[in-house]
Amino acid sequence: MALDPLLLATAIDAALAAGRIQRRYFRRPLDVVKKGPIDLVTAADLEVEETFRALIAARFPSHVVLGEEAADRTAPAASGHRWIIDPVDGTTNFVHGLALFSVSIALEIDGRVDLGVVYDPIGAELFTAERGEGARLNGQRLRVSTRNAMIDALVCTGFPYNREGGRRQQVEIFTAFLENARAVRRLGSAAIDLCYVAAGRFDAFWEEQLHPWDIAAGALIVAEAGGHVTDYDGAPCTLTRGQIVASNSVIHEQMLTAINRVRGLHG
Repeated sequence: MALDPLLLATAIDAALAAGRIQRRYFRRPLDVVKKGPIDLVTAADLEVEETFRALIAARFPSHVVLGEEAADRTAPAASGHRWIIDPVDGTTNFVHGLALFSVSIALEIDGRVDLGVVYDPIGAELFTAERGEGARLNGQRLRVSTRNAMIDALVCTGFPYNREGGRRQQVEIFTAFLENARAVRRLGSAAIDLCYVAAGRFDAFWEEQLHPWDIAAGALIVAEAGGHVTDYDGAPCTLTRGQIVASNSVIHEQMLTAINRVRGLHG
């Protein structure tokens, strides 16, 4: 069943408003707070999320919001409508003046993500998807790539903020792809990485220790562009496990094989 058009319109309105806030703060002096040794938050993160929460409260008072920066980072999802927002995906890039960050907004209905929007305000690229309706970039249909050999593939990853959990294994997986793919990139915004898979710019993306707001929108956009999205074991990707492999479908098994060969060495 088609979604209420106001839902997508709201997500787009919120993403564009977030972009205006991000551009206002970008490359200007910022007060930066550390949530962890390398995990940062800025006034832009907070203002975007506060503005989004106010918009949802005004338009859909019964909906809940799960956001990265608010105290209630466990907003319930069992039933009804839950919006999921990463107000600045790529905060480290943002703080350092690198023009590679985004806002990521998803809507989960009765436990299933049915709508996703990611906006890159510097590149002026608005990625959107509704379940069953395909994915679009600035209104134009998206399709994943068709490359079928790892040696021809451009793949991308990220590293979690937790430096302790499995860092050696993560580096070894990265090395395995360096040795077998055409090239490997690490951009610093999982939402953009996923959208680039959907757009055929990357052939695949993998990462672990992610949060729901990192992947909710992007995973749907990849799937609606014809890609395949799983966890490291090849099971359907969930927002709670935090593992994702997103690909053009054609090289997906090659991705899983490379990742799990390294994982097997670590028991």
